Amino acid sequence: MSSSVQLFRDQKYHELKRQCIQQRQLFEDPEFPASDESLFYQSAPPRKVEWKRPKDLCEDPHLFVNGISSHDLHQGILGNCWFVAACSCLALRESLWQQVIPDFNEQEWDPKNPEKYAGIFRFRFWCFGEWTEVVVDDLLPTMDGKLIYCHSNVKNEFWSALLEKAYAKLAGSYEALDGGSAADAIVDFTGAVAESIDLVQGKYGEIISEQMKLFEDLLKVHKRGGLISCSITASSGRTNEVETEMGLVVGHAYSVTAIRKLRLGERLIFSFKAEKLFMIRLRNPWGKREWNGAWSDNSEEWKKVSKSESKSLGLTLENDGEFWMTFEDWCKNFTDVDICRIVNTSYFSIHKTWEKKMMHGAWAKNSEPLLNRSGGCFDNNETFLQNPQYVFDVKKTEDKVLVSLQQEDRRKYKKEGKGDSFPIGFEIFKVEDNRSYRLHKLTVQERVATSLYINTRTVFLKRILKKGRYILIPTTYHPGIVTKFILRLFTDVPSKLRELKADKPKMTCWSLLCGYPRRVTQIKIHSAEGLQKQDRSGGADPYVLIKCENQSMRSPVQHDTSNAIFDTQVIFYRKNIDSPIVVQVWNSNVLCDQFLGQAVLAASPSDPREEQTLQLRGRGSREAVAVPGHITVKVFSSDDLVEL
Repeated sequence: MSSSVQLFRDQKYHELKRQCIQQRQLFEDPEFPASDESLFYQSAPPRKVEWKRPKDLCEDPHLFVNGISSHDLHQGILGNCWFVAACSCLALRESLWQQVIPDFNEQEWDPKNPEKYAGIFRFRFWCFGEWTEVVVDDLLPTMDGKLIYCHSNVKNEFWSALLEKAYAKLAGSYEALDGGSAADAIVDFTGAVAESIDLVQGKYGEIISEQMKLFEDLLKVHKRGGLISCSITASSGRTNEVETEMGLVVGHAYSVTAIRKLRLGERLIFSFKAEKLFMIRLRNPWGKREWNGAWSDNSEEWKKVSKSESKSLGLTLENDGEFWMTFEDWCKNFTDVDICRIVNTSYFSIHKTWEKKMMHGAWAKNSEPLLNRSGGCFDNNETFLQNPQYVFDVKKTEDKVLVSLQQEDRRKYKKEGKGDSFPIGFEIFKVEDNRSYRLHKLTVQERVATSLYINTRTVFLKRILKKGRYILIPTTYHPGIVTKFILRLFTDVPSKLRELKADKPKMTCWSLLCGYPRRVTQIKIHSAEGLQKQDRSGGADPYVLIKCENQSMRSPVQHDTSNAIFDTQVIFYRKNIDSPIVVQVWNSNVLCDQFLGQAVLAASPSDPREEQTLQLRGRGSREAVAVPGHITVKVFSSDDLVEL
């Protein structure tokens, strides 16, 4: 990984550290000075802040005391419980936090060699598709000799306060971290794929089948190293940081620290009148104030479970802000969950591995429609296709596809009052199997998936798609918005994701010799009916072959039917407009395929664009002898190569 790490503000940790040690002075970061501009851009803290080094705050400072744990953290005066929740999640996974805090042993204080300490630390964040190293000094904001932001529950442990400082530097100031999202921070710590679920809208508290699907999904994510956090959105009548009657805090991010499906022994089945318990364990970043419903500390439920049984569950009963709930209660009491999947792309894994493609792109404005790349969402009929377009292939009969669209982080623009994320989303269309130019008009293409449109940094979608070629169109909700994005696509087999940039075939010197296309034709073969029966069971194994000039495209075979649905789409750029397009139906055989009939199409711009059913005929011209069967097709032709 180290070879591809970017340096934030081009600061080189080892060089800076060496200089400080040679000059016998502690590092002071000129890029993020210990001054008000690093603290805030609008709302000053209530009193004067003093910047102090760890050695001025305690006797024996350390990065970690007794290792790293999700109980280490407490929120300060900043509204960044989401950052603390993300750190709690991070602390649960050694392989992940060691990526964020590289060479932590080398960075640790060494009491035996104090002269090696230079007051400089480095952290790594996954910024917009690249690992980025951020260097900070150890001057931390305090009041009355106490840290005012994120801090550990152990006075001489400083990893969380220093990590937060590096993250604030990336965002522009500590105030820019006010009111963020745990999912965004987790993505920045890990490069995970974030998904946000609205538990109320999805009716997870009411529909048991949906609840069970979500439980299995979260269990799988958690087992595979993913990170999960949840919260209760402030609604009318409820304000942030207020406690519900059940002891949960509104507008506050909780980290999920365990998920368990428990099979109960006979004795417990009798007590709980159930064979299995679905449980979830949470932590409040404040480290106190917990749930007071079923399974809360000291509740009736615990009295039914023996010490050894609760030990096997890994249950703690001290007031450290950690508590268990049933999954059903969790679905009913929380409103939002952020799931961060660590998508496995390693070939050496026992779990499912994914093929990943990542593209950097941008929405950009241009008054020339063919050059505009900021057309807004699908509702903008005139401009929607003026967005970036990406093509990919599904090679299997069907494949599960994960899509993550992430816009540029806008926190750094908060100072200018432009820090909010834009509403973004994307559409996926099944297109012609041979399309390799941009789409200009939706005719025969099939809209197969639409993401949410939401003003979060990331939008995520999971879908099962059938074999074929697809175009994915990322969009802002409103046209004319300018910003960058990254698109990540995960499939089971390589998808060949790429951006479609050209509007039509390129004119080259070769075109002068061999001719340049004069017409574009799109064909959708919907179905074939009444085909000649080919086997004893009275069916056939038909496929269609579409021929145009020297090109041909073939559909998948449909088995055991004389009435086949193909829904095959193709597009041709035609040089010789007098040469017809021939659609042939064949029967697939082991040794030799059989010709079942064909239709010959002139496919001129004046032909009807509605669906038409054509009689199959023998080989030869349009007037050849009729044979059993019909095909249903839609044909669009235009002499304007950028119409379709």
